[in-house]
Amino acid sequence: MAIEGPLRELGIHDVFQLLDLSRKTGALRVTSDLRDDEGVVLFDGGRVIHASVRSHPTSIERILRQAGKVNDADLAVAFALEERAGEGLGDRLVRAGVITQRELERQLRLAIESVVFELLSWQEGFFSLARRIDEWSRIADKVPSLSVVPMLAAVEDDRASVLDLLPHEWEVLMMIDTSRDLRAIAAALGRSEFEVAKIAYGLVSTGVVELYQGPAPRPSGEFSLGAEPHLERARSALAARSPEDALSAARAALKVDPASTEARLLGARALGRLTRYQDAVDELRRAVQSDPLTPAVHVELAFAAIRVGDFTSAHASWEHYLRLAPHAPDASRARAALETVTRLMHLAEAHADG
Repeated sequence: MAIEGPLRELGIHDVFQLLDLSRKTGALRVTSDLRDDEGVVLFDGGRVIHASVRSHPTSIERILRQAGKVNDADLAVAFALEERAGEGLGDRLVRAGVITQRELERQLRLAIESVVFELLSWQEGFFSLARRIDEWSRIADKVPSLSVVPMLAAVEDDRASVLDLLPHEWEVLMMIDTSRDLRAIAAALGRSEFEVAKIAYGLVSTGVVELYQGPAPRPSGEFSLGAEPHLERARSALAARSPEDALSAARAALKVDPASTEARLLGARALGRLTRYQDAVDELRRAVQSDPLTPAVHVELAFAAIRVGDFTSAHASWEHYLRLAPHAPDASRARAALETVTRLMHLAEAHADG
């Protein structure tokens, strides 16, 4: 089944919002005869994870070279490393110490945003979305939803010596703590929810883990206060104007509960007070990915995005906020901000066209 149609009937901006709000997963293909061009955007749960345009092919090497992050010597160092299975150029550059994982992800995100911004300017053409229905239906018998909680299955002694898992399977396995569901594990690892669901399917199929609807049974005598003590410490630190302590407490809360929206909000506020504005935006984007229905996440991301000059993200975040909370006490303020950003974006487009 495909969602498709001409852009003259449903603009590309509306298509993106539709896929975001409905949390679609799949590949959006946009073609333009006038431009003799084609773009492809991959969505996972409504989140853009990849974007490319045929007329401007790119690669990790090209992205990092254009950003001035790598040169020939850096690439030579990375390629001199012993090759590991499933490892790409970006992984090797990080392992070589040429670039940090954070900076690599930032450059890839900027490249994706650049392509998306170009596609948003297309006013004619045809779009179609192919969804991964077949793959989801294949794993649904063992992984019915992302709210299931994995727990290590009892492994018999004769099987323990032959347990052979891939690196990404070990990553998921190490996140199991009897309370995190698959959605929380995906958020903690920074992997797509679909990818984690497939990994869980493999682990269940081989008898390594079992899945429970709701918290898995804890071993006798195990007790945890959860994230609340850390959250309270973060709130108090922010009130006392101690952003470093607030950030430390928020991160401690996330270790206990990676899906905690409040922990990410508190962490982002602390980062903002430390003038680490881009880091605050990144933290809020992770919050949106794990919890797209909390209005406070969108409004805070909007104001944070303005601080780093990302008008497109601010515009989208204010729109989402007003859809979720049209009658909130500060909705009028959000509408005024949205109108201002819209005018600025129109002025920028007019200047570019001129």
